[in-house]
Amino acid sequence: MKKIVLALLVVTSTYMGAQTVAQNAPRQINVSGEGKIMVVPDEAVITVGVTNSGTDAAEVKKENSIVIDKVIKFLKKSKISEKDYQTQRVYLNRNQDYKTKKYSFTASQTMTIHLKDLSKYDEIMMGLTDVGINNIQGIQFKTSKQEQYESEARIKAVADTKMKAEEYVKATDMYLGYPLVISDNTQNNSYPRPMYAMEMKSMAGDMAQETLAVGEITITANVSITYEIEYYDIKKRLDRYREAREE
Repeated sequence: MKKIVLALLVVTSTYMGAQTVAQNAPRQINVSGEGKIMVVPDEAVITVGVTNSGTDAAEVKKENSIVIDKVIKFLKKSKISEKDYQTQRVYLNRNQDYKTKKYSFTASQTMTIHLKDLSKYDEIMMGLTDVGINNIQGIQFKTSKQEQYESEARIKAVADTKMKAEEYVKATDMYLGYPLVISDNTQNNSYPRPMYAMEMKSMAGDMAQETLAVGEITITANVSITYEIEYYDIKKRLDRYREAREE
């Protein structure tokens, strides 16, 4: 009998303790928000390459090296800083023709060029083609004010979470307290949105031509914030009740 009474006391004590912890635990709400800034880019990263094929590995590699040498000299002449272009990939591939049992070789090299003045786009692209570039793999638009726009997007994301949290707590007859935890969930995800074409001078004449659609890029920030929430006190609840009845 004593063992049963003791067990009941332990269970009751544990239950009361858990109930006290639950009552004292802060009431919380977790909300996610997003902030977006639409920006017209003023820079671009262009990926170009050169590819040559032949039956002699040394010869195709030499042909590639000659072109890359011309590319680097052209970029220097065009006042492109050395820190703004970089070799990305170099490979030499051997292929076999199973009918003739002969081998052929393909040499390829790619480079990225950070173009900080988009008005030079036509000049640079035509110059690269003239010196032997035969592979243009793509262009990625950027902004020179990335950090500034990221900061603005974060501020908008925080405001978005607060607005959502206030809507939730208002609907549950509570009020919003201080933020307890802030988590930054931002990923690098700028997306081009074609909006207009930039006018540029043609290398062949003075007539302005639309040759580069820069569009817009999206700078996005995502945050998650845990807020403390509390019940309205009795007076506030009575005041709201009276106001509702008067209406």
